[in-house]
Amino acid sequence: MSAPFAVARIGLRASPWWRFGEPIPIHRGRHSHHKASASVPPVRHREDGARGGARVRTVAAVDIVVPYWGDPDLFALTVDSVLAQDDDDWTLTILDDHYPDLTAYERYRGDPRITYVRHEENIGITANFAQAAQRASADYVCIPGSDDLLDPGFVRIVKGAIERHPGVDVVQPGVRVIDEHGAPSLPLVDRVKRQLLAPRGETVLAGQDLATSLIRGNWLYWPSLTFRTDTLRRHEFRDGFPVIQDLALLMDIAFAGGSLVYVPEQAFVYRRHEGSASMAALTGGSRFRDERRYYRLAHRLAVEHGWRRTARAARIRIFSRLHAATVLPGALLRRDRAGIASAITHLAGP
Repeated sequence: MSAPFAVARIGLRASPWWRFGEPIPIHRGRHSHHKASASVPPVRHREDGARGGARVRTVAAVDIVVPYWGDPDLFALTVDSVLAQDDDDWTLTILDDHYPDLTAYERYRGDPRITYVRHEENIGITANFAQAAQRASADYVCIPGSDDLLDPGFVRIVKGAIERHPGVDVVQPGVRVIDEHGAPSLPLVDRVKRQLLAPRGETVLAGQDLATSLIRGNWLYWPSLTFRTDTLRRHEFRDGFPVIQDLALLMDIAFAGGSLVYVPEQAFVYRRHEGSASMAALTGGSRFRDERRYYRLAHRLAVEHGWRRTARAARIRIFSRLHAATVLPGALLRRDRAGIASAITHLAGP
């Protein structure tokens, strides 16, 4: 999960703003004229309209919330990609995590299409994610990174998946990967996700099938996911797994019987940084330690559920071990003793 992110809303009751501080203007979307689906009941808002009366509008289908911390120029590309959606059934909220450069604040705080909230102090990734879930007023919410991009059809594709699979808990659209400079990129980890782990066509996974698929190898792209809002509110990040907390939360959704639909049509552009927190943890060895501890927990939970396939995948952790094998040569070249020891332990240990 990238450090900054955005929140997209897809229809629920509005959360109380006073919990989080004073918002700057509220955007209720450039709403489309599509009828709300049966699984997304309309919520009525009053606002001043023409002819001296008030007009009634419905909450958008998708809430997009972006917790912001980072390069303001990359962030501007993220916001522009939301504003360029070919389906206007969305709302956009920015959670500025007290970034010291005020460029984004000055650029967007007066935009009537955007709800801009600037925190009084930096609260970090996990707290921002929790706020994104609480602020969502739609049935579904997306929390992209503040340097990722939404393709113009993102909202349309996600809405279509929800309409075809009412009540689904998570939507994973097709993803294209770029590097920190915006150039197309497909490193080994992404080739494995695409060619070996992800389903071949539109697929719904739930319960044991979802848990087994994810624990075998996490092929999802966290910032690109759209969650059912009430599902996200029921699950918090587990303590003690800072680098793989996204996988742990998704596994908790699966253990609770939740479902995910994969839609291969590309809708999201994920920016992969060499200097990210996950990359630093990988080279430092902490990621593999966290993974082993979580896989032991996942094995125990799977046994408690009677999910033999999930328990076996968690015990063998084949793709996690192979990942360590790909990291080992680089650690040897750098003469990184901690990294070498961590990779060998992860590859050969229980």
